[in-house]
Amino acid sequence: MSLHETALMMLVAIGCDLAFGWPDALYRRIGHPVTWLGRLISALERRLNTRRRLPGVIAALTVIALAGVAGWAAQALLPGGWAGVVLGGVLAWPLVALRSMHDHVAAVLRPLAAGDLPAARRAVSMIVGRDPEALDEAGVARAALESLAENSSDGIVAPLLWGALLGLPGIAAYKAINTLDSMIGHRNARYEMFGWAAARIDDGANLIPARLTGLLFALVSRRTGAALRCMARDARQHRSPNAGWPEAAMAGALGVRVSGPRIYGDRIADEPYVNAGHPDPTAADIGRGLSLYKRALAALAVLLLLLAL
Repeated sequence: MSLHETALMMLVAIGCDLAFGWPDALYRRIGHPVTWLGRLISALERRLNTRRRLPGVIAALTVIALAGVAGWAAQALLPGGWAGVVLGGVLAWPLVALRSMHDHVAAVLRPLAAGDLPAARRAVSMIVGRDPEALDEAGVARAALESLAENSSDGIVAPLLWGALLGLPGIAAYKAINTLDSMIGHRNARYEMFGWAAARIDDGANLIPARLTGLLFALVSRRTGAALRCMARDARQHRSPNAGWPEAAMAGALGVRVSGPRIYGDRIADEPYVNAGHPDPTAADIGRGLSLYKRALAALAVLLLLLAL
């Protein structure tokens, strides 16, 4: 398919996701592509994880190849013209998560704004890996904004970009890469070696999308200069080679600090703040972050439309 068609396909996927999300009834009936990938990854991990790199490389390449081939086969069966574009967009629909990301962060905002810290902790535990019981109100707000920024990149911008460039094989392969990283790309005794390839491939696949996401946040904000300066200064100090770009852009755009020390299980990660010297975010800043998120996604849709034209 041409770039014109694949970009239009991604716009159809955006429309489907905004209109319907991923309905619970559909999830109960057939699950979700990420859960299918998760079962495959878990099965390979149980059989191949000898805490060495080579089996992890084999597992990662197997999952990515199967996802890419499935996407290629589905795309090859599409009819020509607008029917193919619409059907392709429907097939790409579950691989983007615009509505879900918004709803999960809004679920943190509501109880936090009402002063219900325990409920806000429960809500934020759905989108971050750190111990929510150790978070105060500022910690919950920082975690929500960090997740919103990072997942805007790897849950939305990246799959749509790879889908626009490579069609269904691109978006399916990217989703496999991202799921691999979220499941086995961890720095612990079990996955340090086995998940090495998954983490490195994910770093490469998100290199451009992360920076594009940060740029979108900066350009649609009311503090474009501050967001760009924060990215230039702090993005490379982040523990991730990619997550620092959208997080720094959002922090600069909102005039707050994010990241900083956090607790994962029994481990304390003493990490620097992004946009240090600025105040911690509040519930109101989460609302401003969601508004920024919506404007950035609107700008992304315009970019896809320009690619289609």
